[in-house]
Amino acid sequence: QVQLVESGGGLVQAGGSLRLSCAASGRTFSTGTMAWFRQAAGKDREFVARLWWSTATTAYADSVKGRFTISRDKAKNTMYLQMNNLKPEDTAVYYCAAGPGPITYNYWGQGTQVTVSS
Repeated sequence: QVQLVESGGGLVQAGGSLRLSCAASGRTFSTGTMAWFRQAAGKDREFVARLWWSTATTAYADSVKGRFTISRDKAKNTMYLQMNNLKPEDTAVYYCAAGPGPITYNYWGQGTQVTVSS
């Protein structure tokens, strides 16, 4: 069974930066996709970024392109989301997910809150 644990969320002012981490245990990834999603209060969950584990090929939502960077450390079985120039509309609970992708994800983390103040 795969477990995903997010960390790195918090409160930051607009224009600031945060780096989220997603540590995977229970399986060493060699293929498949890992991704970040977010859900703001009262809104549906939305895709943020994904990464193909074997090639590190990435994809981003238009709303975060140029500001967020997804990456992974294969040795640590960990995925990251570097978030720069944060905006109040980035406020949400951020979830990491893993699976065959790009649409199907079998495993989800518990989420980490990111709050951006104006």
